[in-house]
Amino acid sequence: MPVSPIFIILLFLVIFIIFLAVMGFKVVQQAETMVIERLGRYNRTLDSGINIIWPIIEKPRRIHWRFVNAGPEGKQISLTKETIKIDLRETVYDFPSQNAITKDNVGLQIDALLYFQVLDPVRAVYEVANLPEAMEKLTKTTLRNVVGELDLDECLASRDTINNRLTSILDEASDKWGVKVTRVELQDLSPPEDVRQAMEKQMRAERDRRAAILEAEGKKQAAILEAQGRKEAAITTAEGEAEARIKKAKAEAEAVVKVTDAVKGSGGDPINYLIAVRYVEALTQMVSGKDNKVVYIPYEATGVLGSLGGIKDLFQVKQN
Repeated sequence: MPVSPIFIILLFLVIFIIFLAVMGFKVVQQAETMVIERLGRYNRTLDSGINIIWPIIEKPRRIHWRFVNAGPEGKQISLTKETIKIDLRETVYDFPSQNAITKDNVGLQIDALLYFQVLDPVRAVYEVANLPEAMEKLTKTTLRNVVGELDLDECLASRDTINNRLTSILDEASDKWGVKVTRVELQDLSPPEDVRQAMEKQMRAERDRRAAILEAEGKKQAAILEAQGRKEAAITTAEGEAEARIKKAKAEAEAVVKVTDAVKGSGGDPINYLIAVRYVEALTQMVSGKDNKVVYIPYEATGVLGSLGGIKDLFQVKQN
């Protein structure tokens, strides 16, 4: 049975309409967007979800982004990404390490990470030809300028300062492209091998110096504490001896008072008694030596010996 030309035309129209309908439906994922051009001119930006466009006269803008990644053994790999969708999430870009020279003419090998987010897809597409490459070149030049203003020690000790300065400069420079630079992180700062060895020697010398200072401080503190201990011990000993002497003197004074009262009560002379007692003690010390063989009694001692008779009279009175 022959097919009617009208049927063929209708079938062709149905297929064409279905094709147009399929081509007109665009599904955009969450956190993504799509730039639509009508007859080669920007028309609108699609939101996430199901969208309908007019096929043939409207089509998504194709984007060719070229960027360089670090490959194995530090080799640079150039990649090209062709897409019709723009990712609105924060993106991390790890571009290869680069050389930078510090203020004191020391070469550094710097490896950095760049975090940025597309805020305006229209400007990201139409204001710059290749956004990843532009961000890479801008980051490298800015990083070299910032590092060139700092010494080696400042670069190694002030990573946060470098990160903040890079973030501020890049965010201001990339605002024209509809991009917000959230942060820049320095992964590694590698000085040359000879500089690294010199730094290690310097660190060892610094550690030895600090160890010597701490040891000297410890010995000084120990000597001070030991001297204070000896001082306090001497003071305590002197106070104890003084207190003992005072107590001994008080005891002797009380004994003399009692003896004096006793001698007076018996009718004797207390002075003669005390002198005789002291003299006898002195004679005892004179003859108590190890090598003493002869004892000479001074002439003045004969007067004192007369007081011994007073002691004898004292005992006789007590016996009566």
